[in-house]
Amino acid sequence: MSLSSIVLSSGRPIELVELRLSSTYGGMLEGYPCRPVNDMVIGGLLRAAERAFPATPVHLLPPAREYPDLTAGGFGPVEVLPSVACVGAFRSAAVAPDHDPVLYRSALTVVWFQPAPDVPSGDGADPALRAIRWEDLARDHEL
Repeated sequence: MSLSSIVLSSGRPIELVELRLSSTYGGMLEGYPCRPVNDMVIGGLLRAAERAFPATPVHLLPPAREYPDLTAGGFGPVEVLPSVACVGAFRSAAVAPDHDPVLYRSALTVVWFQPAPDVPSGDGADPALRAIRWEDLARDHEL
């Protein structure tokens, strides 16, 4: 059973089978959000996704970066990512047309950021998530 279903812009239905949400800056003890910190947050999240789902390709949806008019420190201007970091494991039918649809499925792990801790679903899913090029990014596996 899946957590939710999304129909991609291509028309392909995909299912969200696992979702991990965390606070983007939950572990930040000092300093301020800036490009170097955000790059480390994103890199750490990608590595965690690769470790959690080693048999599946991992794809990052580049996050929106906001630049509020706040006093900059020694690491450059303040740069803020959306407050919720997400790692989602998605599944769908096989990509390769020669794979038996009973024996094969495709999978992709996606990393993205969003403003609230919501489960993406249906037409309400982020447009960037719905625009994923599944056929180019996902990998087939035998059941």
